Amino acid sequence: MAGPTASGKSALALSIAEKTGGVIINADSQQLYRELPILTARPSPQEEARISHRLYGIVSASDGCSAGKWLTLARMEIDWARSQGKQPVVVGGTGLYLKALMQGIADIPAIPPQTRAQAVSDYEQMGREAFASRLREVDAGFFERLKAYDRQRLIRAWEVWLSTGRPLSWWQGQGAVPPYPAGAFELRKVELPRDEIYRRCDARFLKMVEQGAVEEVMAALQPDGIAGIREKSSLTSGALRHIIGVSEISAYLRGDITLDEAIAKAQQATRNYAKRQLTWLRRQM
Repeated sequence: MAGPTASGKSALALSIAEKTGGVIINADSQQLYRELPILTARPSPQEEARISHRLYGIVSASDGCSAGKWLTLARMEIDWARSQGKQPVVVGGTGLYLKALMQGIADIPAIPPQTRAQAVSDYEQMGREAFASRLREVDAGFFERLKAYDRQRLIRAWEVWLSTGRPLSWWQGQGAVPPYPAGAFELRKVELPRDEIYRRCDARFLKMVEQGAVEEVMAALQPDGIAGIREKSSLTSGALRHIIGVSEISAYLRGDITLDEAIAKAQQATRNYAKRQLTWLRRQM
């Protein structure tokens, strides 16, 4: 089940799983992380008690998770559910994950942790523009499909080159074998008018703040507290910085902006994200 953020797909998946005796399997990259369950809109303990939820909060954001790693985990959960006679209900807004599940993904060798750490270090030392320029020298094909200099994708391409000696675009060009036969899945897309999606985005972030999103960001910085926020600690770098609301709430806690300004900025970022998801799903699926 696919759809943009705040579209109600999780609630629909829960309803379907309850009616079919199914298992919900997460296909949202941010909900894989243990950190910040409020800001990542993870299912509540009450929802998880109603039906089995898999692949939620299973990895640390410091470790990250690629589409290939997620696919391996998802296949294990899907096969287990089927072996138990249960209906797997895969739901999430990370289109790349869903596409990998239905169409397959290039078989890229696993990247050693030390190589990944080296790629991150190279990016931090060189800076985005210089890093991208160096990467273009070894993998020009990668940039043909890259619409923006996304930190995570740049580092991924570089670590593949460092580890395998071949460009990421070469590996992706080797083709992929779908992990399941054609017709194994029924794709459902949750589609709502764009104005309604935007309204829901705004309302959901307000609810997150009411549920303790500000306190959640603060707690994630412990034991550094406000000092850590002022130093722009690791919470505002790496995978966590991509979670909408983190940078905005951190700016509020540092005293750079008011809470109302932080909320407005996060709401706009959420709407922009939903728009990108809608575009991707329309073109790719």
